[in-house]
Amino acid sequence: MNHTVNKPTGGRGGNPLPAGAALSSFKPLKPLSVVLAGGGTAGHVEPAMAVADALSALDPQVRITALGTARGLETRLVPERGYDLELITPVPLPRKPSGDLARLPSRVWRAVRETRAVLRAVDADVVIGFGGYVALPAYLAARGVSSRKPRVPVVIHEANASAGLANRVGARTAVRILSAVADCGLPRAEVVGVPVREAITSLDRAALRDEARRHFGFADDARVLLVFGGSQGAASLNRAVSGAAAELAAAGVAVLHAHGPKNTLDLREPQPGDPPYVAVPYLDRMDLAYSAADLVICRSGAMTVAEVSAVGLPAIYVPLPIGNGEQRLNALPVVNAGGGMIVADADLTPELVAREVAALVGDPPRLAAMTTAAALVGHPDAARQVAQAALDIARKAQLGRSAAGGKP
Repeated sequence: MNHTVNKPTGGRGGNPLPAGAALSSFKPLKPLSVVLAGGGTAGHVEPAMAVADALSALDPQVRITALGTARGLETRLVPERGYDLELITPVPLPRKPSGDLARLPSRVWRAVRETRAVLRAVDADVVIGFGGYVALPAYLAARGVSSRKPRVPVVIHEANASAGLANRVGARTAVRILSAVADCGLPRAEVVGVPVREAITSLDRAALRDEARRHFGFADDARVLLVFGGSQGAASLNRAVSGAAAELAAAGVAVLHAHGPKNTLDLREPQPGDPPYVAVPYLDRMDLAYSAADLVICRSGAMTVAEVSAVGLPAIYVPLPIGNGEQRLNALPVVNAGGGMIVADADLTPELVAREVAALVGDPPRLAAMTTAAALVGHPDAARQVAQAALDIARKAQLGRSAAGGKP
């Protein structure tokens, strides 16, 4: 087991609940211990952190431990939120045959041993898995922890419209499976949406609009396009939108563009009277960015779609052109409801950006209808639902062990 980065304050698991026991009235004999397995990308870490916050709100005594790897964003995001982080060997699952595939078995079992040690050390009552590099070892380790606790129950959340390999494996023995959409490819999946942090689900864009626009230097009556491509940016979005800068300015559109910390934009010299084109490497106040914007151009990862729809922001989604089309599937429910549109990455040109953005921001009734449609698709209660499911299962497992004469 690797060292703890930061310490905060504060098969189908478990034995059956004894006959006549009321789970709702059960008081744990020790604080419940929950392990979150969802590292690697922000798309795995952010839902896990949203659930962690919901767990703490529902049960202030709960002990939360996140699993991660040294190469993932969790090394920054988890300690920032005040939760324990335990590092294990990364197990990237290659999409195509490669040298990594040949080394996979040894990596997996090393990570399983490390994870099993973490589960023992924190006396885990339940594992919540979100997919990603650390999920597969967590699912395998949870099948057998010790003679006293041979199995730790697992709850899975699948954020994508097409489940990944780790969650497909974990679903075989998970107690409950929760998902963002129906037909994600996992049996017994219950749709709850994607867990999103409360700062976003409770965001009142209209109330924050004036402050947000002052923050970024936009006029109160500006028509603002927000552009971002994830934590690292997106080269095709950067080229297309920056290439349309002159046409957007002529249409009276201001731009807030997060281009990624390793990228730069080749922007024309602004002309007198042009609306601002604000280019930044990264946006650390997404609440203000969402509130300042009238329209967004972005990728369609599960977390991005969940946040954008939760705040009711009309969107032009540009799915990442890799994998099995998961990002396009993520955006379809919002698009089909009328809250956005999909543009293929190969079709995203400066000409298309200029034409579509000008048409949308110049049609306030259409934008208002898209806002309403997007908000109706969101699932603001997803984090609480995942957290409550996990706590119920953890209490049941702990009570079952106690009734059987073992330690809680």
